[in-house]
Amino acid sequence: MAIELTTEQRSEAVQSIRRFFQEELELDIGDLKAALVLDYVLREIAPSVHNDAIEKAQTYMRDRLADLEAIAAEPEFSYWPKGGRRVRRGPDAA
Repeated sequence: MAIELTTEQRSEAVQSIRRFFQEELELDIGDLKAALVLDYVLREIAPSVHNDAIEKAQTYMRDRLADLEAIAAEPEFSYWPKGGRRVRRGPDAA
C-alpha cells in the first residue's frame, strides 16, 4: 500500500523541506528537488513508520479486546446459587 498525500499535504511538505534545507543546511533548493526528497522519504522511510503505527494499533486493540470480557461480562444464571438456596438481598432481607 503506497503512502500518498493530498495535494495540499504535498504542497505543505515540499515547502517544509525547502525551509529545512535553507535553515538547517544553508542550501537553497527548488520545488522539484524538494519534491524528489519527499518522494524518496515517502517511498523509503514512511513505510517503516506506517508499519510500526499499524503494529502499535493492533497491540492496543488486542489489549482492549482482552479486557472486554472482564469489563463487560455478566454472570449467567446467577439467580439460583449452585447447590443451595437463593440468598435474599435488598431492604427486606432478614
